[in-house]
Amino acid sequence: MYAIVEIAGQQFKIEKDQKLFVHRLQEDEGATVSIDKILMIGDGDNITLGAPAIEGAFAEAKVLGHLKGDKVIVFKKKRRKGYRKKNGHRQYMSQIQISSISVKGGKKKDSSDTASAKAKTEKTEPAKKAAPVKAEEAPKGKVEKKEAPAKKAPAKKAAAKGGDDLKKIEGVGPKIASTLAEAGLATYADIAKSTPEKIAEIIADVRGNHVPDTWPQQAQLAADGKWDELQELQDRLDGGVEK
Repeated sequence: MYAIVEIAGQQFKIEKDQKLFVHRLQEDEGATVSIDKILMIGDGDNITLGAPAIEGAFAEAKVLGHLKGDKVIVFKKKRRKGYRKKNGHRQYMSQIQISSISVKGGKKKDSSDTASAKAKTEKTEPAKKAAPVKAEEAPKGKVEKKEAPAKKAPAKKAAAKGGDDLKKIEGVGPKIASTLAEAGLATYADIAKSTPEKIAEIIADVRGNHVPDTWPQQAQLAADGKWDELQELQDRLDGGVEK
């Protein structure tokens, strides 16, 4: 007999006495864990499917130990931006051994998912009961002060500063992006409607040799959401100029 189960957000095919590594569990070493999310059970030619889990089915496993997984190197790089970042990561893991797989009934211990769900409901229930009491005891004078919240001003500022990420255009850096935004070209549509000559006049004071011949074309593709075509175009460019 085998089963397809979900443990800590991952799916595994398990059999009795099988050992496997899963994401770190809260149970101590030597404890027994009950797995409730049984997605499928196969016993010879008999296959039982859940929707998504099989009601009443469960599996039990013993926690053999806690450890860290192999080190994984995460490397990030952005083309022509001078951005490189390298990090290492070791995932916290738990080794378990499957003790039994049951299709129907039987006594079982609360799994880590069930126990955590019960703990959350116990914490939220008193909080929900306490909220109305505080609202009733609050004096009427404080209600008038809450009618005029002072946090609406930052929202308006954020809306006023809205614009597209112009740095996605090949040849546009942070300084040029801010210069164009100050001149009223803050979105892809604004750049697409402009001309290379006008853009060259706006960025004339920016240090460096910049050629905006293809910027309106790139901006139009970005404004239309044609990112694949934009990527193909940028692969043929070098600093915004055809190779």
